[in-house]
Amino acid sequence: MAPVGPADRFDAFRALADRRGRPGDRLIESLAEARAGTPDSPGSWAPTVAAQVGLPAAAALGPASYYADLAAPHSRRHVRVCAATACFAAQAGRHLADVEDALGIIPATASSEGDVSMQAVRCLGYCYAGPAALDGDTPCTGPTLIGQLTGREPPQAPDIPVTDDTGDPVLLGGVLSGEPAWQVWPGTVTAGTRDEVLSEVAASGLRGRGGAGFRVAAKWEAVGRAPGTVVVANGDEGDPGSYADRLLMEADPARVLEGVALACFACGARQGVVLVRSEYPAALARIREAVGHAYADGHLGPSVHGTATALDIRVVEGAGSYVAGEETALIAGLEGGRGCARPRPPYPTEHGLWDAPTVVNNVETLAAVPWIVRRGGEAYARRGTPTETGTKLVCLSERFARPGCYEVELGTPVRRIVTELGGGLKDGAAPAALQVGGPLGGFLAGDALDVPLTEAGLSARGAALGHAGLVAFDERVAPEDVLRHVWEFASAESCGACSPCRVGSRRGLEMASAATSPGQEWERLSRVLTNASLCAFGRRIPPAVHSLARAYGDRLAGWGP
Repeated sequence: MAPVGPADRFDAFRALADRRGRPGDRLIESLAEARAGTPDSPGSWAPTVAAQVGLPAAAALGPASYYADLAAPHSRRHVRVCAATACFAAQAGRHLADVEDALGIIPATASSEGDVSMQAVRCLGYCYAGPAALDGDTPCTGPTLIGQLTGREPPQAPDIPVTDDTGDPVLLGGVLSGEPAWQVWPGTVTAGTRDEVLSEVAASGLRGRGGAGFRVAAKWEAVGRAPGTVVVANGDEGDPGSYADRLLMEADPARVLEGVALACFACGARQGVVLVRSEYPAALARIREAVGHAYADGHLGPSVHGTATALDIRVVEGAGSYVAGEETALIAGLEGGRGCARPRPPYPTEHGLWDAPTVVNNVETLAAVPWIVRRGGEAYARRGTPTETGTKLVCLSERFARPGCYEVELGTPVRRIVTELGGGLKDGAAPAALQVGGPLGGFLAGDALDVPLTEAGLSARGAALGHAGLVAFDERVAPEDVLRHVWEFASAESCGACSPCRVGSRRGLEMASAATSPGQEWERLSRVLTNASLCAFGRRIPPAVHSLARAYGDRLAGWGP
């Protein structure tokens, strides 16, 4: 048999999409179904799945061995334990070994000889109540986690505490007061005002809330309403410490879908996709339920509210990968491949999902669109700062006296968020360091919080806004342990598509685990990661480590810039 080249494989995947329906996530779904029925490794069942859909074995073995949910050993009882930053900070990471001991897990394989398997994941979205685990799809959280997993205590999963600090919430109106969704969409689609939707979003200055901060209207304009355009709502909220997207998808899914519908309308798209990370089973169920209601109410379908507009929205479940939240990696996953970043150009707005023009916006971004269309872009632009407009959902971790999700205006001082809204740390502890925007977002010293919550303000301090999750570290966690945690995250979540990141993240972990200063080797590695990594994941590792070194000063000597 002749070898399968890239073009042939693309044709095969394209044929799969044509046969089974766009987007081409059916391969991943089929692999997930096969995974659920066996404890065996992917090599024993993935080729069979490939044959069933007419693909070479390698086409299924690639994603099956890449995605954590597919590759991890599964027994009849499968427990996913959060190893992300907020849960790590809650008990200095001790809960992982405690769960292994309590369930009889063999650490070397993350499986057991009995009927229980364990998988470390990042993250489960219970950062406000950590440490956390999912026992099947049942969440267990808090200091009594072991008792819940062993049956001595009932499972505990408190609701997300939610507070508005703006006086006129853009995103939390439905969550806090039950403000109904789908109030904007019927009149907009009936009036046929596509240009008005785009112009209001442009006037608002809305930027993406997933980390890159790209102007939303510019991305929408880039697709040019080309035939076959697709809009993807990215619900793969991977930044440990953030649970804003989980909140919106669980508590106000109809508003998220209305934002997707308005984005599709403005972009001339007849197809929308909502990707929900597998670590959010409740959000997945709520979004699917809301899609069903939307069709029943006439908001979606072949003739939306009796107009010539046709719009379909599908819900796709992720399979466990941090990097697969990056838009090109996300698209690769939707097409049935490994969730690895792709070089740009071409950009997804030109050649995206199945080569169609594709707009990818995260859930929080799209949830703001109904407010903007209803109240006007200028009203939104008056919020926040002149260059970074609007509001932002900020998530505070379990170490805070008042953890939870807060809607604030961009530009709000970080110190105010920490001390006034969050009430400082529990038991009056002083913050030693504050992680902002995920492990690769960056760190601020506990006594250097006089910085505005903006991308520009945080970047000037070596940090990044990201999803704006704030994880506090107190003195119970040693700086060396935090450093090693960052490198463990980088090593575990690197997609492996490029050597600088794949090899560099592992070497960084080795250096962080040693008892010596990294010296010039870290300087060389930092330059390689920054200049040669394929995507922002690898490029963000050095700034994150440098910011952590600045936050702890002499206690992490040798790791600074």
